[in-house]
Amino acid sequence: MAKEYSRTERVGDMLQRELAILIQNEMRDPRVGMVNITAAQVSRDLSHARIFFTVLGSDSAEEAKPITDVLNKASGFLRAHIAKGSTMRTVPSLRFVFDESVGRGRHLEGLIKEAKAADARFDRDDDSEE
Repeated sequence: MAKEYSRTERVGDMLQRELAILIQNEMRDPRVGMVNITAAQVSRDLSHARIFFTVLGSDSAEEAKPITDVLNKASGFLRAHIAKGSTMRTVPSLRFVFDESVGRGRHLEGLIKEAKAADARFDRDDDSEE
């Protein structure tokens, strides 16, 4: 039987879509450049939401700290804009967190490429010895 699409997941998806549009179109801060909203986790009581984001050119939370601070300071502004455009009784409070999974994925991809290249060199060395 198919799993139901819960209310928290629907609210998270809506927040992800709306925040991506708002950050692109409404925020005037030049420090917030190429931000991508990757996920939104909403608490069961719909009072809090953790918004995960990535930034073009940043692979660690330390590099993205200034942008994280800007987004967390603008969370009230973003929450108010979401409240105007939605029919929800209350909009969750927003907390922005840098998503390090993209950087980890790139790192693992590099390790896999290195391992494949080492295997290819090892196979060529075995063939030349015979």
